[in-house]
Amino acid sequence: MRRTTRSRRLFAAALLVASVLAPMTAIPATAVHAVNVHAAGVDRCDKGECPSPGLGPELTARLDKAVDDVRREANIPGVIVGLWMPGEGSYVRATGVADTATREPMTTDPFMRIGSETKTFTVTALLKLVDDRRIRLDDPISRYVEGVPGGRRITLRHLAEMRSGLFPYSADPDFAKDLLGDPSRSFTPREVLAYGFKHPNTFKPGQEFQYSNSNLVLLGLVIEKVGGQRLADFIDRQVLRPARLRHTLFPKGAEFPEPHARGYTNQTLSGEIEDSTDWNPSWAWAAGAMISDLHDLRRWARIVATGTLLSPQTQRERLKMLPTGFPGTNYGLGIFESDGWIGHNGSIPGYESVTVYLPSKKATLVVLVNTDVPHEGQEPSSLLARAITAIATPGNVYDRPVPPR
Repeated sequence: MRRTTRSRRLFAAALLVASVLAPMTAIPATAVHAVNVHAAGVDRCDKGECPSPGLGPELTARLDKAVDDVRREANIPGVIVGLWMPGEGSYVRATGVADTATREPMTTDPFMRIGSETKTFTVTALLKLVDDRRIRLDDPISRYVEGVPGGRRITLRHLAEMRSGLFPYSADPDFAKDLLGDPSRSFTPREVLAYGFKHPNTFKPGQEFQYSNSNLVLLGLVIEKVGGQRLADFIDRQVLRPARLRHTLFPKGAEFPEPHARGYTNQTLSGEIEDSTDWNPSWAWAAGAMISDLHDLRRWARIVATGTLLSPQTQRERLKMLPTGFPGTNYGLGIFESDGWIGHNGSIPGYESVTVYLPSKKATLVVLVNTDVPHEGQEPSSLLARAITAIATPGNVYDRPVPPR
């Protein structure tokens, strides 16, 4: 996933950049349907689930300084951070602004686009079908989707673990041009896959790791075919509702619930920073179109890392981490591990996120920012997560690799 120009950076690998290996941007819209956001006013923290507030004045002061230093140095408009450590306390902060024009302060409440964190929801939906014995991880993709290059040799497992060898559609120059030329355009899954299918596969299935949004779009099509309903509906009914995530949704177009922070990106034709809040993320679909908030992501971090919604056997399959070629980062089925922290991150024009869980301490970290503009070649969300964990969990420091240029 090389990003040789600004436009190719947009699609090459937002996650890779944002975390291990993946990209997320936003654009088009065709239909304006999104799963309804469930009513607010529900418990945001189950009994016995949240630690007592406060990590102590000294540690809190150090974290405040670290977050503020990174925000200022990396020119991040606004930051939302949540760190929950049972037995020790919690740290929840919002700093900076949600809107650079009005200078409205950032709070811990807004909805945010979560980019490639969508992959954890899509793969969980897929694994629910595995548990129901409706599909098998080692089924070839050709059984469900026609026209995939080398599809008879590429399995659903290869797709979920980023080892299919399919060319990432988001790295195609024509795709970047079409997307950036009209950020309001709506793409269908088949349309975005066509950009990638023009290219030969990059390696034989299973040989290497390569972050590719093409993989997740194909898995989304599998879920729709086998599940018999739209991907957004299947995820809502089979994942979001059982997990009681009432502030998480899968938009079909550019819709964005209130309140939300405005997002800023330099993934533009001019290379200048623009407001990308209302760009249509349909191009990212099963790979990165979802929206959530701090409190739902806190809940989701533990659920996805511990396999609450899946059978123990299927969760073990999910957590079979393989090397990515990037030191300190291993990838399973739509999930990664970084120095003990398990989860995913996301990057889409204007927004970045990190949602991870540390089993050894039952700790959860969520970071949300309203920009994806890199600082010295690194994702702003990764800089924050690294700085926070270096202080709070020095034995387990979240560290995303610097993406290739």
